[in-house]
Amino acid sequence: MYQFFVEPSQIQDKKVWITGEDVNHIKNVLRMKPGEEIAVRNGVDGKEYRCGIEELAQDQVICTLRFIREDGVELPSKISLFQGIPKADKMELIVQKAVELGAFEIIPVAAKRCVVKLDKKRAQAKVDRWQGIAQAAAEQCRRGIIPAVKEPMTMKEAIAYAREMDVKLIPYELAEDMAYTKKIIAAIRPGESVAVFIGPEGGFEPSEVEEALAAGIEPVTMGKRILRTETAGLTVLSWLMYQLE
Repeated sequence: MYQFFVEPSQIQDKKVWITGEDVNHIKNVLRMKPGEEIAVRNGVDGKEYRCGIEELAQDQVICTLRFIREDGVELPSKISLFQGIPKADKMELIVQKAVELGAFEIIPVAAKRCVVKLDKKRAQAKVDRWQGIAQAAAEQCRRGIIPAVKEPMTMKEAIAYAREMDVKLIPYELAEDMAYTKKIIAAIRPGESVAVFIGPEGGFEPSEVEEALAAGIEPVTMGKRILRTETAGLTVLSWLMYQLE
């Protein structure tokens, strides 16, 4: 079953209109035909709209609504991944897998040890690219929403953004008590918002960690091995998915 996202306004009176790049994908890549069934979501209400393709027009696919499912595919807590911007295309992998693992949003963090330095123009281009990857991943794994990829923030801005979240974690190589990490993870309850801070290659600078701890962000250990930046966040998200589901 293929899934696509549309704007809420594109679902009206038992009709669904699909436009944009998905039209070419449906017609020329998937080669779908009238009568075939697809799933459509508006990325807002979490509902799945099951539709039958009615017409393949030049610039739109017109569908007829068959039924609506409220299947609760989202995690019961909103998890925000604050990811130190890594080198090369690692962020693309992180965004894709974070969406698959249930992250609510991804916030790129321009930490002091980040090798990649983005000016405003390059940052916007990157965010647009990452957001497109998030949408494709959400469609592939049939998420109820499209997780947002925010504009890059400094560490100070990220800490301020996370201030009101219920649980705030920062994996830190000097943290040692795995029993304490397990206790914190086990104590998270459905409905609580969770912030996870992951450093770039080389980790956060001590001053950034001190600033995080002063703001009430809990240092946790990831175990006896040092994980790469593209592995660390996905590991924590996996723990949280297991705990919450």
